[in-house]
Amino acid sequence: MSEPRQPEVKSSATRLVHFTRRAVLVLLLGASAAQAQTPAPAPDPENYPNKTVRYVVPYPPGGFNDTMGRIFAQKLSEAWGVPVVVENRPGGGTLIGTDSVAKAAPDGYTLLGVAFPFGTNPSIYKSLPYDTVKDFTPLIFAGQTQNLLVVRPSMPIHSVQEFIDHAKKNPGKVSYGSTGIGSSNHLSMELFKSMAGIDIVHVPYKGSAPMVNDLLGDHIDTAFDNTPNVLPQVNGGKLRALGVSSTTRSPLAAGVPTVSEAGVPGYDVTVWFGVVGPAGMRPELVRKLNTELNAILKTDDVKRRFHDQGVEPIGGPPSRFGDHIAAEIAKWGRVVKDANIKPE
Repeated sequence: MSEPRQPEVKSSATRLVHFTRRAVLVLLLGASAAQAQTPAPAPDPENYPNKTVRYVVPYPPGGFNDTMGRIFAQKLSEAWGVPVVVENRPGGGTLIGTDSVAKAAPDGYTLLGVAFPFGTNPSIYKSLPYDTVKDFTPLIFAGQTQNLLVVRPSMPIHSVQEFIDHAKKNPGKVSYGSTGIGSSNHLSMELFKSMAGIDIVHVPYKGSAPMVNDLLGDHIDTAFDNTPNVLPQVNGGKLRALGVSSTTRSPLAAGVPTVSEAGVPGYDVTVWFGVVGPAGMRPELVRKLNTELNAILKTDDVKRRFHDQGVEPIGGPPSRFGDHIAAEIAKWGRVVKDANIKPE
């Protein structure tokens, strides 16, 4: 009869091996967890950029916002030796493209071309998906221009006062186009309506190009639009310019009076353009981008391309643009309230 089998007893050496393996496994798992929780290293401005940069334009192709984006993209790509790609993301009164940049990483690889609506949207919308001041980093005040009040040439209108008289005789029958709620086109005309005491119908579009096409096709009657967007049609006799929105005449349309001097005293709207990034960008990165963009604005060919479209290059430090945005938010908040424009 065989003896009962005794339980196997592990030697001290064997137990040590198992203990060591478990300890190493715990250390490896702990290291992996710590690595997963450690944030990615901050972008190094000295090595920036080393991959494709996106320049978001919250408008369709065709207007100056798009043109400016492509000018900057080309020049930055040439200076950096990396692709700078323009991404048109229109819609939602610029909110779609703007919000996408507000939620992007602040590493300098996502930039946003902004314009007049950036400063008016806080007054136009009851709620925004982003905070205009807190969610962005101002980079540069790129330029400014005026709007032109234009009409389709088939209208028997040749002056601001004639337009006002015609609108008063035909309340609710005259239509005007804009590039969306809160755009310079929209608020320029709403301010004009309020000051002139007229009633005309708003027809919003997703951008300047489709709006101008409908104006040329007699589908709408009139519009305020950025000088560079309609100047070629005015010079070609396809549209008739009645007035300039600012208090000074445009050097490219010297024969066109200001709206203020032509029938609505005190009327004044200036359109502006700039570049921002997401909030939280490192100061070194902001300085690098601002320096590069200022240099681009000072080149002869860029100054010529801006001036040819009626846009004055501005430039300067990021703080200048930040102050301008804050002033625009305050100004148009008052205008929207005084003109009784209801938030969307």
